[in-house]
Amino acid sequence: MDLELRQLRAFVAVVDAGTFTDAAAALGLSQAAVSRSVAGLEAALGVRLLARTTRQVRLTAAGTQALARARAVLDEVAHLRRAVERAHTELRVGYAWAAMGKHTRRVQRAWAAAHPAVPLVFVQSNTPNAGLGDGRADVAVIRRAVEDPRFGTALLGVETRCAAVATDNALARRRSVRLEDLTRYTMAIDARTGTTTLDLWPPGGGPATVRRTGGVDEWLTLIAAGQAVGLTSEATANQNPRPGVAYRRVRDAPPIHVWLAWWRDDPPAGLDDLIALIRTAYGHSLDSGA
Repeated sequence: MDLELRQLRAFVAVVDAGTFTDAAAALGLSQAAVSRSVAGLEAALGVRLLARTTRQVRLTAAGTQALARARAVLDEVAHLRRAVERAHTELRVGYAWAAMGKHTRRVQRAWAAAHPAVPLVFVQSNTPNAGLGDGRADVAVIRRAVEDPRFGTALLGVETRCAAVATDNALARRRSVRLEDLTRYTMAIDARTGTTTLDLWPPGGGPATVRRTGGVDEWLTLIAAGQAVGLTSEATANQNPRPGVAYRRVRDAPPIHVWLAWWRDDPPAGLDDLIALIRTAYGHSLDSGA
């Protein structure tokens, strides 16, 4: 079996992008090169990973099993490269939608005062582990449960949930809304990196229509156009203002827990200090957990 990393990258990119054309654009390759890489991977494994039609690409049963392992392999390779190459001249904090919202600047100032030789750099990565897996970040701010045993975690604080609606929507005239108020609209949900699931509503009581999105910019564009509404953390509302979008507190929604994650076998220098600074900014005193 002769597997190559480029084949795994192409396979994962096609799944994430949804088409060979979009995967090629994301990788900076030709569509033919991506197709050859995926075909080569299928030949090496002796199974069909993707079912192709003229309109869409979907995972086969074997592809579903292979996807998780392919992601893990690519994560480990990126982690290895990062561990070897990192010069420890900066601490990179990954996030998918928002860093720490209104607390971000306070944390930056406090870190700069305590560690002037090591800049705290925030990097956005629309991946489930916010750039931690692919080496773009040393630590990551996560607002979803982290079940990967390779990563250690610490609870930082909690945030309220906000509804995002078009400014000409009737809900925008209210100071706050309820979950039930949103069910009459199409709900924009990013299942990969967002914090909203239909479990927030009782069975059968959620939004009648769901629109899947691929990141915060697409999510905001749909909402501003009045094509959907959304649910998100207060950090998104603070960090991603958008003309045409109004954020309103959802008074009956459960809060969102905010975690910091890192590679368990390679915690960065200054990790404990960073956790303490962020917890202070959030105003919470929590025991560290891993």
